Amino acid sequence: MPTIDDALELLEDTGPEFGGGLANHGPMAAEALFALGRPDAAVPWAEVYKRRLLEHPQAGNPIAPNEWQEALGDGRRIGDWIAFFDRQLAGAPWRAVLNEWTPRLAPGIIASATHGVIRTGHAVRSLAELETPARLHELAEGLGYWAARYHRLPGSPAAQGALAPSQAIGRVETLPAEQQTGSGTITAGLVGLKDAPSFAEAINLVDTTADASRFVSDLTETFAGVYLANAEGGLRVITFIHSVTGPSAVRLLAPHLEPETVELALRYAWQAGAALYAAFGHTPGAGDISEVSLTRDDLIDRAVASGDEHAIKFAEACLREHALNPAPVYLAAAEHAVRRLGGRS
Repeated sequence: MPTIDDALELLEDTGPEFGGGLANHGPMAAEALFALGRPDAAVPWAEVYKRRLLEHPQAGNPIAPNEWQEALGDGRRIGDWIAFFDRQLAGAPWRAVLNEWTPRLAPGIIASATHGVIRTGHAVRSLAELETPARLHELAEGLGYWAARYHRLPGSPAAQGALAPSQAIGRVETLPAEQQTGSGTITAGLVGLKDAPSFAEAINLVDTTADASRFVSDLTETFAGVYLANAEGGLRVITFIHSVTGPSAVRLLAPHLEPETVELALRYAWQAGAALYAAFGHTPGAGDISEVSLTRDDLIDRAVASGDEHAIKFAEACLREHALNPAPVYLAAAEHAVRRLGGRS
């Protein structure tokens, strides 16, 4: 029986980006396939996906432990950052490294359209099952990518808000349609938020002091609805997938983090989702949810058959969240995505 280590070893010589800044989804989607109960599909899928990837960047300028802030957000040093975390993980238990670095990286949770935290989350889930050299290195890859592409959005935590995400989303102002983009990259589309003064207050709308699991459920349910209301096509489908998978990745990290770190990460996870909505969206909710025709097994089969990395990861996240919070919006969003990304409208 194959394991995630087989897929990780197959992909170990590939870099975290390709195609002008697109994130390498190979390790993430392969791990999601194992979580979906499809280990048979993971390695064959990774073999095909690998063909589009670039070689792994070299580490040429080591990052000193007391000089890391100077390298934070420097995308030219992805290789250096991954090597840095390999050294950190060789010298301390991985949970200790995760707790040390998550508070430092959380303000940049939007990094590479949340791919840093997503890759870290998938790595942590596999490590929690079994600690192996390949899984430890994959955590270094996730943390290193998060650090190298670290990017802060306008606004910083001040006083706690009083709202749940489902209540707060209606207070987030979207950019005018003429300032939004339907093409290019997600990161480029977020640039307009720096000239939107109201967005800076979004991070302080929500209350993250309550039960963390319930907060994640409300957060992901809210953004599954945002996905259905705004994913008309093209870039917006991919964008609003990340408004769910990014915040949901914090759930994968949370069992291994100190409570105050979870609270901080959730503030920034909400901010990241709100940013994607503000920069690309127009409607804060989906309204009535149409009946879903696909079963859980159907959704998994469609996601696997699509071969699409986003369909696989989104189906896994939606089904995981639905198991904890059986709101129909998760299944409706997953069905929409697997049909759209699998070539069926």
